[in-house]
Amino acid sequence: MDFLQNNLIYAVPALGLIGIIVMMFKSAWVSKQDAGDANMQELAGYIADGAMAFLKAEWRVLSIFVVFTAALLAYSGTITEINGVPMHSSWIISISFIIGAVFSATAGYIGMKAATKANVRTTQAARTSLKQALKVSFTGGTVMGLGVAGLAVLGLGGLFIVFLSYFNVIGTDGTVSVLNMKTAIEVLTGFSLGAESIALFARVGGGIYTKAADVGADLVGKVEAGIPEDDVRNPATIADNVGDNVGDVAGMGADLFGSYVATILATMVLGQEITVTDKFGGMSPILLPMVICGLGILFSIIGTWFVTIKDEKSNVQNALNLGNWSSIVITAIASFFIVKWMLPETLSLRGYAFSSINVFYAIIVGLVVGTIMSIVTEYFTAMGKGPVNSIIQQSSTGHATNIIAGLSVGMKSTVIPILVLAGGIMASYHFAGLYGVAIAAAGMMATTAMQLAIDAFGPIADNAGGIAEMSQLPPEVRERTDNLDAVGNTTAATGKGFAIASAALTSLALFAAFVGIAGITAIDIYKAPVLAGLFVGGMIPFIFSALCIQAVGKAAMDMVQEVRRQFREIPGIMEYKAKPEYEKCVAISTKASIREMMMPGAIALITPIIIGFTFGPEVLGGLLAGVTVTGVLMGIFQSNAGGAWDNAKKSFEQGVMINGEMFYKKSEPHKASVTGDTVGDPFKDTSGPSMNILIKLMSIVSLVIAPYIAVKAVTNEHKQEIRKEIRIQQKTDGSGNTIIDTLTNTTDTLTH
Repeated sequence: MDFLQNNLIYAVPALGLIGIIVMMFKSAWVSKQDAGDANMQELAGYIADGAMAFLKAEWRVLSIFVVFTAALLAYSGTITEINGVPMHSSWIISISFIIGAVFSATAGYIGMKAATKANVRTTQAARTSLKQALKVSFTGGTVMGLGVAGLAVLGLGGLFIVFLSYFNVIGTDGTVSVLNMKTAIEVLTGFSLGAESIALFARVGGGIYTKAADVGADLVGKVEAGIPEDDVRNPATIADNVGDNVGDVAGMGADLFGSYVATILATMVLGQEITVTDKFGGMSPILLPMVICGLGILFSIIGTWFVTIKDEKSNVQNALNLGNWSSIVITAIASFFIVKWMLPETLSLRGYAFSSINVFYAIIVGLVVGTIMSIVTEYFTAMGKGPVNSIIQQSSTGHATNIIAGLSVGMKSTVIPILVLAGGIMASYHFAGLYGVAIAAAGMMATTAMQLAIDAFGPIADNAGGIAEMSQLPPEVRERTDNLDAVGNTTAATGKGFAIASAALTSLALFAAFVGIAGITAIDIYKAPVLAGLFVGGMIPFIFSALCIQAVGKAAMDMVQEVRRQFREIPGIMEYKAKPEYEKCVAISTKASIREMMMPGAIALITPIIIGFTFGPEVLGGLLAGVTVTGVLMGIFQSNAGGAWDNAKKSFEQGVMINGEMFYKKSEPHKASVTGDTVGDPFKDTSGPSMNILIKLMSIVSLVIAPYIAVKAVTNEHKQEIRKEIRIQQKTDGSGNTIIDTLTNTTDTLTH
């Protein structure tokens, strides 16, 4: 026990490394599976090449952004003081930013490579049984989940160890320097900023790509030409399947990587404000979130063992739920022992006292909130449930009523999640103050590896179905892949619900950290500038969504024109005598997504900087509050509406009963459902899931600039930190004269 106690900090990156090692074994297993016949492998090759081409094009653009931003951060780190107040930063923050960006891009790449390997192998496995198809597709998803979580914990834990040494945080006698710890964590925020920046562009760019292809393929292929969704004759079908990988896999991987890191970091920022006497040199509140999330990787690995079915009639959704719930339950049990072992009996943050057991209760609150959000999202988006059935019923009277029904379902779906989030925030705060809110988010994110495995399973199954359709395999193969795909639509929706819930709690924790560093004690909406900031913040998710949806519409128009041209000018496509020019559709999506992702990304990055430096931290706080509230609502509404529309459309493939009459594919109600699904595509896969990155990224940017826009009130906090430093120095060398002189000079400067 003493060995673990003395080396706990090194266990964190070790846990991340374990996740990566297990990921490599699972990736090797997927690669060994049968990839099918030559035709299937050729189609899968088109998809893999298209996905890689997009990532390379995106990385070229983002590399310029990373270099430019890193240079700005390096310069900001050289500023030693503002108005006599020392800045707790360093040029090393630029290195931290670059590493975060590279790790985030790598997380997306790992997921994309795993998915493009697993898709065709899932198709081949579906030729034998549903059980084997689930095993291959879910293992492919597990590769992504473990890769993302492993990289996050390894990167964050490893950098923290390096920064502790570089900034001399721990003295030779084991005491911790308060000021140096603040510098180390401030520099560590660069890692989160890099991760979230790449996540935003990956999610928005990937979302525009996938939905431009999807909408174009649907409008011309299914609606105009009357051919199946993934028919090999449709020139946009390869681009559509590529989009599933770059948007739902690579984008989602970078997204949850950023969420994971931001959640841990927010808790660390608040934890370093807590002064405790413990077995870890006073660092237990800082180490706790990293330890819980690191162990969560092991618990997620255990959870994957439960994801299996017996036969063709088994319920795939139940198998996934069992794996998810088992990892959550194990995390909850383990958290009790971790908290009791690491934390002292009593703690206090900003005057709010709480006990270690209350920290455990806050973690449970986070796990419960995440679970309820997933259950509610599943209800509103799953086939056979009331909300989706209501859309199906209203499809019988036309396209307009289908749209109305979907919008209604999406709006209603915000009520329970918001009440659950509000209750979770109040409960976690009641138990452990602002630290409780942050650690609740960390508890929720602990099983990210499992959540992401379930989420990535969906696009793999979708691709598998597309390859089965394009390869004209027997009907029973497509039935098995459709079974997986329908469940995948629901898991994708629940994954987005989970992501937005974690973003809400994380943003509140980041917001609390920003308030502390910026030196403001309250945000007074009676002040006109603050109220104005609140309104502007509330508007940003709307303009952000509008730009994303508009981008999909513009790119889809180009795609529609190209598909129509090929049908018109290339004779023999419809008779299978000529091969479509798939690469031209892939190029359209790639160019459009790279071009259109820049403006939404710029809004998220630049707005906090302009508002903060122009109007100060209190107005910026109002802006963040507005962004968070409307962003969470928009994210839930759009993701759930899109998921419900999608599964309403898929229900017609199995046949649905409306007013006593059965309707199937190509019926008029089915055509109405295709229109609804087309409208919902950019909702659920472009703008909706981007909301959680938007609110977190703006909070992290605000946190990074907080020291440079801090109000004079911060001086009192600074004096307290110096006094703490004096006490530490007096303990170590018995003389605090130099620091006392510094304090006197600093106090005089601040007074003036």
